[in-house]
Amino acid sequence: MPLRFRQEIQTLPRRALEGAAAEHGIKTKAQLFCAGNIAFGPGKAALLDAIARDGSISAAARAMGMSYRRAWLLVDMMNQCWQQPLVITTVGGRKGASLTSYGTEILAAYRALEGELALVARGHNARVLVAGIKTLR
Repeated sequence: MPLRFRQEIQTLPRRALEGAAAEHGIKTKAQLFCAGNIAFGPGKAALLDAIARDGSISAAARAMGMSYRRAWLLVDMMNQCWQQPLVITTVGGRKGASLTSYGTEILAAYRALEGELALVARGHNARVLVAGIKTLR
């Protein structure tokens, strides 16, 4: 980046940056891939949160407005893509599902990554980019 441009960035009025950020913004979304498939992302993280909260895949699916089959396929994909299963199910007696300790660790690491990305999206360079977006009317 030329030095001249860096000086221009530093002299942008703070109010201009804040006004632009209110009307425009940066959306970040972390997705981890496994053999071309999404191994983990915001939707799968939400599903794991729901499974941890509700104790079953079917209850989590209902809470998220998706079919049991779709939720089960997402859980199956996650369990295949990671070194250890993220979700375990119990059969017989009391049926249900829960996160493994590894699943809890992966979910926490993903949430931390989302937090880090959010900080980056609010940083100086992001504000400069947002300030440069043209308003369409």
